[in-house]
Amino acid sequence: MTTRVDFYQLSRDPVDVTVAKLARKVLQAGERLVVVSEDEAQRQHLSRVLWQQGGATFLANGLAGGPHDARQPILLSESCTAPNDARMLLIADGVWRDEALGFERVLLLFDAARRDAAAELWRRFAKENAIDNRINKQDQNGAWREGA
Repeated sequence: MTTRVDFYQLSRDPVDVTVAKLARKVLQAGERLVVVSEDEAQRQHLSRVLWQQGGATFLANGLAGGPHDARQPILLSESCTAPNDARMLLIADGVWRDEALGFERVLLLFDAARRDAAAELWRRFAKENAIDNRINKQDQNGAWREGA
């Protein structure tokens, strides 16, 4: 299996806005998602942001470790496991974990502080045939463009 890793360099929108945008696209595609962060406070904040998307368009989610993990369309976790059978993983804290390669597609968000680590990871993946890596940058209107 070839894992696709999409690199998202945060420059305009903060992490929570970007997670909500990407999570919505994942759900619209009929997929489930695991969102990973080591920071419990960040996971709780992301959960609130996803629930508060407004009206009928909220993004249902749960924090990992609950009794209904398997039913969650979006599961926020500190680890790269998918009790909800997600094939897609979003790394919100910018910290790469090799366990992510067990997913079909990984969305890696990183900011200026993690740019060098992301560049090093990009170079590593460019040498490995089993990984399809792509870069995404945000334009001035907030839209994400591949290879921009």
